[in-house]
Amino acid sequence: MKSVGPLLIVASLITALIACGPSSGALGTLPAATPGTSVDAGPDLTPAPSGTTSTPAPSEATPPASSEPSGSHATPAPTPDGTTIVRAYFYFESIPGSSGLVPVLREVPATKAVATAAIAALLAGPTEPESGAMSSAVPAGTRLLGLTIKDGVATVDLSREFESGGGSASAGIRLGQVTYTLTQFSTVKSVLFKIEGQTVTVFGSAGIVLDGPVARRDYVDLLPAIFVDRPAYGAALGNPGRVAGSAQGVFEATFRVTLRDGAGREIADQQVMAACFCESGAFSATIRYAVPKAQWGTLRVWAGSAKDGTPVYVREYPVWLTPAG
Repeated sequence: MKSVGPLLIVASLITALIACGPSSGALGTLPAATPGTSVDAGPDLTPAPSGTTSTPAPSEATPPASSEPSGSHATPAPTPDGTTIVRAYFYFESIPGSSGLVPVLREVPATKAVATAAIAALLAGPTEPESGAMSSAVPAGTRLLGLTIKDGVATVDLSREFESGGGSASAGIRLGQVTYTLTQFSTVKSVLFKIEGQTVTVFGSAGIVLDGPVARRDYVDLLPAIFVDRPAYGAALGNPGRVAGSAQGVFEATFRVTLRDGAGREIADQQVMAACFCESGAFSATIRYAVPKAQWGTLRVWAGSAKDGTPVYVREYPVWLTPAG
């Protein structure tokens, strides 16, 4: 069995159902939008995670750069010549009670071996603008020694630094970061860890038992109650835009997606229902909004408490908004 430090319990990503309805809530103030990407950022163009249609991940690549993606305005468009977009997963803890993994985008040199590029981006850590909102449990100095993908299993070989330091919570988070980063590709269903060429059965000083390849479902306790996987932190939403992820533990599996523009005005508020009140409570919603020009805004997901409707399970971060196409 796999063991990680208990955090929030939520769900793995699968197909979705939604329900829509207008409402509003106490949404607080707009945070500073400093995701570190260019002002012509395009929609989140990374492939869907395992279990859905996405781009295959070959087995090798050269180390990537760690800049944010760019693209077009309201509709998906190819990345600039010679680059591609991957995502890495860090630990987001800007709002108490909603800590957990969060995806970020990285524009990297064009490569067929995008899985290796994604891991290289993960090992590089958060950028300076992101570092105030998120962190990485991967120890500094960790090196990627090898990566192969066969029959849906990614075997990742990391240097000794990867299992050094930290307690059980830190060790579990870093395992989850690597697992989520690799399973963004349709060819990867699970991950087998090696350290310096040796298959890991007991990880680090925390003694986490790995009795074989691990998958996203093994690390759902690293997700917030409402987990947004698309759009990524600081990505362009598109208009209409798709907001997708998973939710578990929210009252009646129902919550809200709210958008605010750069001036803090509410421009969309939509009720969303997860597929079920369970660990497989995936959701996908199409959000439409109106802005006069492209600008940074805030995406917020939240649920009303069963007691009095007060916002709970709040998670928010900056997204790039554009006029409808």
